Amino acid sequence: MGDATIAERGSDAAEATAAEPHSAPSHSAPSHSAPSFSALPLQPNELRYLVLAAQREGNRALARRLEPLGLTPSQAEILLVLADFGPLNLVELGRYIVCETGSPSRVVDALVGRGQVTRETSPSDRRAVDVALSEAGRALVPQLRAIEDEIDAATAGQLSETEAAWIAGVMRRFLAGTNSADALARRFHGVTG
Repeated sequence: MGDATIAERGSDAAEATAAEPHSAPSHSAPSHSAPSFSALPLQPNELRYLVLAAQREGNRALARRLEPLGLTPSQAEILLVLADFGPLNLVELGRYIVCETGSPSRVVDALVGRGQVTRETSPSDRRAVDVALSEAGRALVPQLRAIEDEIDAATAGQLSETEAAWIAGVMRRFLAGTNSADALARRFHGVTG
C-alpha cells in the first residue's frame, strides 16, 4: 500500500468502512501487527476531526517556526498579505485572511504596537484608514517567506504533487461558498468578487 495514492487509500478505506458500516473503534492496546494509521477504515465523525487535527498540526508547526520572531500565525499572515496587497483598509484586509475570523483589528493593533504595521489616512478617502507594512514589517517578510517555504517543503516530502492537488481539490469543494474560500481564491488566484 506504500505506493497507493491518497485517493486510492481513501477508496480502500471507504470500501473497508462499507464492509463494516458502523463498527466501533477498537480501544484495546495496539498490537505490533496493527495497520498503519493511514490504512485504518474511516469511522463515523472521524473526517471532521482529521481536518481539525491537520489544521492544528500545521498551525503548531508554523507557530514553532515563528516563535523566534515573536509572531503568531495570524500576525504572520497579515504581514504577508500586506506585503502582497497592501496598503489595505481593515475591511479589505479581512477579505484576504483566513487565520483570524471577523475583523483583523485586534491583530493589526498588536502589529502597530510592535512597530511592524502603520496606520495611514487613505489617499482615496480621507475618512478611511489604511494599514501598511512599516520598515520593520517589511524587514520580516523574507524570513516569513522562508518559513512558508520550509513548511511547503515538509509537506512536499509527505505528499506527491498528485496527492497534494487531489487534497486541494477536495478541500476547495468542501469550502466552496464560504468566506474562507473567497479569501483564498482572492489571495492565491486573483479572483475578485
